[in-house]
Order: sequence, then structure tokens, then C-alpha cells
Amino acid sequence: MDVYGIIGWPVEHSLSPVMHNTAFKARKIPAVYGLFPVAPEDLKEALTGLRALNIKGVSVTIPHKENVIPFLDTLDRVAEEIGAVNTIVHREKRLFGYNTDWIGVKRALEEVVSLADKRAVVVGAGGAARAVVYALKREGARVTIYNRTWEKARSLAEKFAVEARPWEELPDARGEILVQTTSVGLKEDVSPVPREILSRFQVVMDIVYTPLETRLLREAREAGCKTVHGLKMLVHQGAEQFRLFTGQEPPVSLMEEAALAALKGD
Repeated sequence: MDVYGIIGWPVEHSLSPVMHNTAFKARKIPAVYGLFPVAPEDLKEALTGLRALNIKGVSVTIPHKENVIPFLDTLDRVAEEIGAVNTIVHREKRLFGYNTDWIGVKRALEEVVSLADKRAVVVGAGGAARAVVYALKREGARVTIYNRTWEKARSLAEKFAVEARPWEELPDARGEILVQTTSVGLKEDVSPVPREILSRFQVVMDIVYTPLETRLLREAREAGCKTVHGLKMLVHQGAEQFRLFTGQEPPVSLMEEAALAALKGD
């Protein structure tokens, strides 16, 4: 039986095992996917162990997405451009690094809106924002980044050749798409985005999925926007990981149902 898993610190909250194990079962693949908590100081040894134990692949989450790169044999071009890895595939004694987060963003948004030629506002400039900005720019959107720390916003904007604006100007933001990429709203009823600007947008996405409808999404829905919750991104990036791991088509709807049930505690 092939073994897969997720490395991060912490990982106990991850919905990836239920998604991937559901997919393995649906496709009758003899494999299992588990949790591998790896402290930052143990990352190099963990990847050595991955090779030695012939673990076939892992998802990579916070805080390892950038730090794993020096320990890989091959880096996919897109992962190199984004500067982060969320998927490692182990084959022929080599570790291959990929990024599927951007695909998760792209497919989640494309369920409700075309991205080409849209004005997109990205709130935040941390690690998650990299994949979001990359996806939007690649699909032809015109991106503007707002972040509390101006240097981070400017640096990310320069990396992807998009616009950055000072945080104080967020109340003046407008466009068709708004994507919130920070952890604000995670398990608390707060939003980093002023309620009064939401009616200027058609679609609002929050990468936070606990709760499933954050305060931002609730206020966006009340303002008449289409909303996209963070679980959609998680499922679509996981589905692409499944393709990389197995070479088979993922049962996306089943993966989403399993993740949703686990999130609700069903």
C-alpha cells in the first residue's frame, strides 16, 4: 500500500486526509494518506525520512512551503515562479516540488466568474497571496494589492508586475473581484475589509474556511455579491494534488462533500 500525507506544524486541523482518503477509496487505489507533524527544525530530516520510507508524496503546509525548496531535487517552473511548494511527489528516488494552490484559486473563482480582463483586488501580501496574485495575473486579471505593511505589498507587486496601493486607500478600492488572503476572520467574527466597499464588487472570495461563511462573506452576500469560501480553494488544490500523486482524475465532488462533512463535524 502506498503512503501519502501532509507535512506542516501544526497539521492536526487539516482536512487533507479525509479528502485524499475518500478519493483513494472512490478510485479503488490501495493507498493511505496521513498526518505528519514536522517542526521547522526537523524539516531536512523529515524529507530524508520521506525518501528512506518510500513515502510516495506529501502535501506541504505552513510553515514549510518556502523552506522545503532547498531540499528538493526538481522544482516545477510554476512553483519556482510563485516561490512556494505545496506538493511533493517522490518517484524514482527523486523529490519533485509543485504548487497547486494557484490552481485551487483559479478553479474556485472560475466556478462563478471569468478572470480575464477583470479588475481584482487582493487583500494581504503573505504566503497565500503569492498563489492568488499569480493565478489572477496568469488568467488575465488586472491586480491591485492592499496590505497593512506597505513594503510587503510593494515587494509582492514588483515580483508579479502588478499594482500595490497603501492600506489607507482600501476604502477607495473598486473592481469586479476581491480576494481576502489573510488569516483575519479565522474562527472569529471580524473582517479586514470595510463593509461599505463590498457593493462595488461582483465576486468576493475569502481563503479562510473556518467558519465556512466568514463575516466578510456574510457582508458580501448581503451586499449582493457572489461569494466563494476558502474550502473551494482547498478542494481544488487537493484535487490537482491527487492528479500529481496518482495520474488519475480526482472525484472532486466527493472530495468536497467529505471535506465539508468533516468541517461540520458530521
